[in-house]
Amino acid sequence: MKKLLLTATLLFSISISAQITIEQTKHDNDIKLSALPYYSFGKGIGMTSPDSLFQMNIRFRMQNRVSYIENDGENGAYDGQIRRLRLRFDGYVGNPKFLYAIQLSFAPGDVGEVKEGENINIIRDAVVFYRPNKNWNISFGQTKLPGNRQRVNSSGGLQLTDRTINNAKFTIDRDFGFQVHNMNEYKDKFSYNLKAALSTGEGRNQTDNADDGVALTGKVELFPLGAFTKDGTYFEGDVIRETKPKLLFSGAFHQNNHAQRTQGQLGNDLFETRTMKSVLLDAMFKYNGWAAMMSYMSRTANDNAITFNPEDLTESNYVFIGNGFDYQASYVTKSNYEFIARYSTQNVGKDIEALSPNTREYSVGITRYIWEHSFKLQAELNYDTLKYFDGSTKNNWYLRFQVEIGI
Repeated sequence: MKKLLLTATLLFSISISAQITIEQTKHDNDIKLSALPYYSFGKGIGMTSPDSLFQMNIRFRMQNRVSYIENDGENGAYDGQIRRLRLRFDGYVGNPKFLYAIQLSFAPGDVGEVKEGENINIIRDAVVFYRPNKNWNISFGQTKLPGNRQRVNSSGGLQLTDRTINNAKFTIDRDFGFQVHNMNEYKDKFSYNLKAALSTGEGRNQTDNADDGVALTGKVELFPLGAFTKDGTYFEGDVIRETKPKLLFSGAFHQNNHAQRTQGQLGNDLFETRTMKSVLLDAMFKYNGWAAMMSYMSRTANDNAITFNPEDLTESNYVFIGNGFDYQASYVTKSNYEFIARYSTQNVGKDIEALSPNTREYSVGITRYIWEHSFKLQAELNYDTLKYFDGSTKNNWYLRFQVEIGI
């Protein structure tokens, strides 16, 4: 009888211990998969097997938008589209320390035009994680590199309807490879994160043209006043209304050896490979509804940025080199209306100054948060000034309304 009671007690203790571990992990899964910082108001729809050996959370989000666009020298035009339509699945298999995350995209702008001989870009993320404890994330697969703040943030966590012109040209985006993140975040004292990645450098869903080049990425994040509430590093604007000032400084360096595309992981194919180096710096401040961000991004190439078709020297393509700054400020009222202003400057490198203009971008916006970033209405007015090498200029603008919703 004693032996039976002892066995039952031991089994009960193991069961309770395992359940506590699983519950803690389920909580951590929502905030500490640092390579996948999607904004989440809730926890999606979850399923856990009776034996607790399998868990899957299902989420979706979509962005519907309509724009009026007027480019210099062209007639004005209306554009309506599903900008993003995503499905995300995440959870663990066998042991809560072994996790997975999958994100699929279905909107035409995400997938891109289907071309003969090229892959369909439905897969955004497909990655497995080993998390031995709350401080370490080790991942293998395809996901975002630890790059600039705005790119690492989900597009669902943006204040305006799109990222900046500098993010469009200088970001390092998604890639396939290994990542190691060391997370050290504390509520009210100095915190820091260290992140590193070894990846192919070829971008999403690439299966052709293998080469001997790899990409190396390293990033440091510093929180002098402690970590942001509810992982506020990973979404723009102070929708949480921080009760104490919070500050972030981060810097990343990325070297893509023998890259085959004009923007490393993104862009059109080059006629010759180039080794590219990127520097990505960010600062973020939030307090009592006020928020401010500043970013610097640059890219250089090891050789002349312009590459030529050896079979037709009149045909060329070039690495987009140069640098840019972004400045952004906002305020969220107590009734959850947000007012945003952003200014960006972009200067192209000397090699390509005759091929691409320097750009200045001005944006203002109003956002109405219904369920924080998970359900919001956004309006944005954007104005661009393009200055070309020959001294000519063009002025473009658009007015846009967007609805974001997801779980």
